[in-house]
Amino acid sequence: MLQRQIQTLTTMISYHTPAMLKETLDGLLVENEGVFVDVTYGGGGHTAAMLDRLSENSKVLAFDQDPDAERNLIDDDRLLFVNQNFQYLKQFLKLYKLIPVDGILADLGVSFHQFDQAERGFSFRFEGPLDMRMDKKRSLTAARVLNEYDLADLTHLLRNYGELRNASKVAYAIVGFREEQTFETIAHLKAAVAKFSPQHKQHKFFAQLFQAIRIEVNEEMKVLELFLEQAAEVLKPGGRLAIITYHSLEDRLVKNFIRSGNTKGEVEKDFYGNLIRPLEPLTSKPIQPEQKEIEVNNRARSAKLRLAEKSISNEQ
Repeated sequence: MLQRQIQTLTTMISYHTPAMLKETLDGLLVENEGVFVDVTYGGGGHTAAMLDRLSENSKVLAFDQDPDAERNLIDDDRLLFVNQNFQYLKQFLKLYKLIPVDGILADLGVSFHQFDQAERGFSFRFEGPLDMRMDKKRSLTAARVLNEYDLADLTHLLRNYGELRNASKVAYAIVGFREEQTFETIAHLKAAVAKFSPQHKQHKFFAQLFQAIRIEVNEEMKVLELFLEQAAEVLKPGGRLAIITYHSLEDRLVKNFIRSGNTKGEVEKDFYGNLIRPLEPLTSKPIQPEQKEIEVNNRARSAKLRLAEKSISNEQ
């Protein structure tokens, strides 16, 4: 029994090491009993720690669209697992009659497991197919984006999702490359844009490039917007929301929603000048990992944790 638990824990850590685990759970779990949701199950690290703190009468509903995550399922009657994207949060909470919930957690980082599988195509460190799908059932792949999107659409996604300053030139190079050869592998993409990679900053350039394509393939910004709107709705008054982001695009979107109730950050006030928003931020700035955590888990260096609470005055 003990050996099986150790093997399970080892698998979870190798799949994805949770960032700011203690800070996240301290902010999320006001009580040790209730209904909670982990919309990014991954290796199960956050969920396992959550279950350790919760009473026997509690429930945790976990989402993950990657079928590989099912290999990490915890043997616990309090856990319900949904192999779907978290854009269906409200739908499945209704199905299981779990609305309202006491807390919702989202760790938006791509897992170690996904990055380190060459055949998934998430990392420029490995050679492999241009895939990048979180959900393997989706039809849109990185290869299709590179082979089929027109110049304007490629420029848009590289500029807006990758924040590349030379987005138009990179997009033009991609279009030029595919006139001679179809994009199929990571090597093709790197060859097409290599001359635009700044010297001594190749890692940053390719990280931004791959991020832009991955976001497009998985509709990450659209899904995050849908999730935030549903999360605010299904939380009970006083319920908590904890979100860990890893790049400025998603962090800005989360920050805007928590502060203003919409992803554009447009503030609305009532007759008395009070902000109209479903959530109240619990910290003025995001919580970031301490240096000692970064030394152990370097991939946590860009993580930002934002905590919010469902406004009692805005009960829906």
